[in-house]
Amino acid sequence: MTAQDYDNQLLESVAVRRRRLRDALLFGVQRQRRTVDERMGKVFAGVVIAAVVCAGCVGWSFLSHRVIGEGPYATPGVPSSAPSDAPSAR
Repeated sequence: MTAQDYDNQLLESVAVRRRRLRDALLFGVQRQRRTVDERMGKVFAGVVIAAVVCAGCVGWSFLSHRVIGEGPYATPGVPSSAPSDAPSAR
């Protein structure tokens, strides 16, 4: 075994020991809590991604209707900002 292999093995074992000590300090005997925390993080990330996608869809819809010039209650094919050509009946 060369000196470099021994050094790498020693550094790796120290890293593993530190990770185990950190996990024992954070979670103690509650080993199941670690998996619940990881799942909750994934659920939270999924909710955030879904919210961003929904906001993007709403923003895109708003901008596309704004550029086209049609509001949600406009007559199809007639822009809502066009002046009326029909004479008024008084």
